[in-house]
Amino acid sequence: MSNSIYTALSKQAGLMKELNSIANNIANASTAGYQREGYLFSEYVQRLEQEDRSLSQTNVAGRFFDATPGSLTRTGAPFDIAIEGDGYFLIETSRGERLTRQGSFLMDAEGQLVTQDGNRVLGDGGSPVALPVGATNITIAQDGTIAADGAPVGKLGLVTAPQTSLAREGDNLFRTDEEYQAVEFPKLRQGFIEESNVNAVIEVSRLIEVQRAYELNQQLMQDENERIKKTVDAMRKL
Repeated sequence: MSNSIYTALSKQAGLMKELNSIANNIANASTAGYQREGYLFSEYVQRLEQEDRSLSQTNVAGRFFDATPGSLTRTGAPFDIAIEGDGYFLIETSRGERLTRQGSFLMDAEGQLVTQDGNRVLGDGGSPVALPVGATNITIAQDGTIAADGAPVGKLGLVTAPQTSLAREGDNLFRTDEEYQAVEFPKLRQGFIEESNVNAVIEVSRLIEVQRAYELNQQLMQDENERIKKTVDAMRKL
């Protein structure tokens, strides 16, 4: 295989990853709390055996998540909670603790605050948030303090983790292998949800751009393959 095809293949692999991330962004343009994702690329230069020659290839340097907050939409629901600024809710799942910006919660039959999928929401200090069953007025202050019929019953906490350590899982959750830190001054809005920070128009434009680059690179590989075949055929006739 020629060096030019190696170079083109490395670019195709990177473009395919970018296409997948853009498609995922578009699919989640209406998902509350979703953070846009993408890839960072760099050039990888490999020294060849021939003196003073090298081969340039595309290298996927890493994946990133856009931490820009989404717009807030008022719902009026007492367990819809939006985050203003930095931070993530801490969620207890069967796979361990996870982070999310999606704050559309419910109260289960036991009075615990849970996600739409039934995972428990953890409060300040890492314990589940328990609410009195039958309480008629649940209020959540900006700092996360929860009151039921005027009496404090718990507090929601937010945590942060290095963006480079986050790995996306299903259900709009993130996992991290790094130790997360509590947000010192959380800012929450009860009765609101945070919309996705995806700009669908921009993502569709990026999709078209990356698709064209992929098609052009594919054509380059086909042309190079045809050139090699013609060269081999010509040598056989000598």
